[in-house]
Amino acid sequence: MGWPVPDGAGGALTAQSPVCESRASVPADVPSPTPSSPGVPIDLRSLPWTGRLVRDYSHAFERLSSFYAGSPTAQGVWADAIERRRQGRPLTASAEVLTAQLAARGAPAPAQAAARRLAEPGAVAVVTGQQAGLFGGPLYTLLKALTGIRLAERLAREHDATVVPIFWVDAEDHDLDEIRHCPFLDADLDPRAVGLELDSPRGTAAAAVRLTRNVRDATASLRELLPSTEFTAEVIAGLDAAYEEGTRLVEAFARWLDHLAGHAGLVVFDASDPAAKPLVQSLFADELRASGETARQAAAAGAALAAAGYHAQVEPQPDGVALFRLDETRQPIRVAPGGFTVGERTVGADDLLREVAAQPGRFSPNVLLRPIVQDALFPTVAYVSGPNELAYLGQLRDVYARFDVPMPIIFPRASATIVDRATVKFLERYDLDFAGLQARDDAVLNRLLAAQIPAELETALAAADAAMDERLAAVSTAVPLLDPTLAGVVQSTRRRMQRDLATLRNKVVQAAKRRDETLRRQFRRARAQAFPNGEPQERSVGTVYFLNRYGPAFVDRLLADLPLDPGHHWLLTV
Repeated sequence: MGWPVPDGAGGALTAQSPVCESRASVPADVPSPTPSSPGVPIDLRSLPWTGRLVRDYSHAFERLSSFYAGSPTAQGVWADAIERRRQGRPLTASAEVLTAQLAARGAPAPAQAAARRLAEPGAVAVVTGQQAGLFGGPLYTLLKALTGIRLAERLAREHDATVVPIFWVDAEDHDLDEIRHCPFLDADLDPRAVGLELDSPRGTAAAAVRLTRNVRDATASLRELLPSTEFTAEVIAGLDAAYEEGTRLVEAFARWLDHLAGHAGLVVFDASDPAAKPLVQSLFADELRASGETARQAAAAGAALAAAGYHAQVEPQPDGVALFRLDETRQPIRVAPGGFTVGERTVGADDLLREVAAQPGRFSPNVLLRPIVQDALFPTVAYVSGPNELAYLGQLRDVYARFDVPMPIIFPRASATIVDRATVKFLERYDLDFAGLQARDDAVLNRLLAAQIPAELETALAAADAAMDERLAAVSTAVPLLDPTLAGVVQSTRRRMQRDLATLRNKVVQAAKRRDETLRRQFRRARAQAFPNGEPQERSVGTVYFLNRYGPAFVDRLLADLPLDPGHHWLLTV
């Protein structure tokens, strides 16, 4: 089943004033949103979870220019990248593989049409990708896909080009523990997760895993634990249609992405497709003949990054080959005297080369070779990356050159936190630093509470108490001179005034407690949405949570207004 695209799906995300960052921490060049802007920009340099490389890539690219093909914000870089890819031969065979794959899955017509356009002369691609996380994985997976779509649209419009957005499903990844869980928030905004019970041995590639009846248990648990909304039944029905018993886990993920973004022309590619492997067989053979050169080049670039004050995301073994052999599990290949080791087995060089030529589907690129394979298959002008990918792609410029594959421009994915309007108003009212919500302790909350009862109020009450005692003491001394019988009246008046002042003080205290409870509730609600378990929302809350809360229009509203702004994180409301 599919969700219809609602009329007016381009409705803007709500603009808010830029008050969710402390004024002192905002660099001078941070743009202020206008009434038509989609949200609140937060400079990446003010966020504690962003590394130096990510910050400099967007704000000081000249420090990293020797590691990448060009800055995504530089004038002329896109025209050059598009022309560079247009000079290559049309990748008709890759387009045919894509078209056949999407037709077999029954992908939406706009996605299939986009795949066919890849065969047109001069067509280029914007590629992104991710592992096949259960039920779509964390929010950042969707943000990657939508960034790719929006960037492809922008490049097509600005450069009069055919630009196809492609989502590469990292289908032969073997980290099943990471992808078999779907995180979300329950009705109390507490972090929860549902997972799949898998019997596959450790090291099994995700593409080899088929769903069992356990998947129905997972969707049933999800339905029970998600906050009940008018969209819950529709979300679960969509998941049930994509994640059918007997379907491969990777294919189910691809069908779910088809369901969410295929109507916008997103082409989802299952990288384990046997039909694609012969197209890069020669690249696999070249990697074997190079006897570990990819690992050595990546290690050298990593050392250069470290010397420049950054870090090496990947530290390859000097005898490593950037290929796996796919048996029941993925087997690493290493250089050995006279040939290679495949897992624990020694294989002659000629024998392994013959096997690659005869059965390329039995081989899979590792993290260092995967980008080269991807950009040999597709005419990639841009790769939409996450922070960790950005780091290891910086180790591959020489590897791209050795394989004679043009390195694409790396475009950081959109980064966003989605909260309700009450949270934005709370942050605005108290001028709170958004990043300060991440701390797991209550130091920020306690400072906020302490600031709510003015010291002047307590000082004024104490002064009133002291002044009353002083004045009534004078009255108590003077009254007997007039009439000794009035002394008792003075004392009773004094006690009554003390009671009244105590009542006033008690009311002040109660008012402070009520305000404290409201502040505590608002603060904890904001923190629960933005940083579940202290982690940024986009990494720790699944897309299904937002679909359940906002409905199918959620995707289309992000498509309409998600900012293409590598230097900022965005605080959005829907």
